[in-house]
Amino acid sequence: MKFATKAIHAGVHPDESTGAIMTPIYQTSTYVQDGVGNHKGYEYSRTLNPTRHALEKNIAAIENGNFGACFGSGLAAIDCVIKMLNPGDEVISTNDLYGGSYRLFKTIFEKYGIKFHFVDMQHPASVESHVNAHTKLIWVETPTNPMMNIIDIEAMASIAKKAGALLCVDNTFATPYLQNPLDLGADIVMHSVTKYLGGHSDVVMGALVCNDEEIAKEMYRIQNSTGAVTAPMDSFLVLRGIKTLHLRVQRHCENGEKLANFLVNHPKIEKVYWPGFTTHPNHDVARKQMRGYGGMISFTMKGNRLEDALEVVKKVEIFALAESLGGVESLIGHPATMTHASIPKEVREKTGVVDSLIRLSVGIEDADDLIADLTQALG
Repeated sequence: MKFATKAIHAGVHPDESTGAIMTPIYQTSTYVQDGVGNHKGYEYSRTLNPTRHALEKNIAAIENGNFGACFGSGLAAIDCVIKMLNPGDEVISTNDLYGGSYRLFKTIFEKYGIKFHFVDMQHPASVESHVNAHTKLIWVETPTNPMMNIIDIEAMASIAKKAGALLCVDNTFATPYLQNPLDLGADIVMHSVTKYLGGHSDVVMGALVCNDEEIAKEMYRIQNSTGAVTAPMDSFLVLRGIKTLHLRVQRHCENGEKLANFLVNHPKIEKVYWPGFTTHPNHDVARKQMRGYGGMISFTMKGNRLEDALEVVKKVEIFALAESLGGVESLIGHPATMTHASIPKEVREKTGVVDSLIRLSVGIEDADDLIADLTQALG
């Protein structure tokens, strides 16, 4: 079954009692049992809810996985993965990491005895040099947030396998439509479902997908034990959103390419970060492991002045100044003061998150209107 068909049909079936084609919103906390232990597969909605269950099967299918689990946010999904580790374990991650992930690693889990290494994952040798007997997890974002760095998933899988470690890939930016990390050797795929999978800026959710039954058992144990699950209504909204994921991401990619080419030729722009450029670092890796380059773009202003960047994000009219990404509407953000403010200035600037860096989540509006908006904002 090909992607578009899976997105619409996987995991969902007409309601047996009414024939409703859309999965009902099972807004219930508990389920009546015919006798002790004699039930229809559902006991309590923290453990399993029919609407959430359909969504988990759907997300697993579009990631070519066997097991899926949904959580109350992307960070709750990441939290589940790190809780699979033990004190004394070590994690290797990219030095260009979403600020929320960095904050979770450093301020929550580090004090419980888990050590984190943040390295330049664009070069596999940098990762190999940090592997030791305590390495239990390699955490990858690709493309990274916000520098759009490309990391070779197959290379990371090889390193993880030799180390006896898990490989988890945050696939939020690429989506399952453009990239499938499990097919490239990853053990777990993570999504901030809030973004492209939901696609309409109306849900906060996270998800994990895997193929290994033992990993899945631990994933479900932690999900049920900690209770950071998503609600039935949110699950319904994301099921609806995924049905158009392939159509939306196609348009995100088309618009992203047009805006990237506009920006790279603008006299006030210093540098444009978009994986589709042949000059982008590791473009050959992106071409190999992705089926398109997405709608996320970052760029810096000439002179690297904070006030210039703040003026641009203030003057846009169609782009909305907001955190998050992946919705049908275009968003603009200033990573240094917004999404990555929790990362110390000296740390983030080493990876390129400077004061003039602006990040775009290119939506599915008419590209000419978006270019006109940036033209007037840039002056």
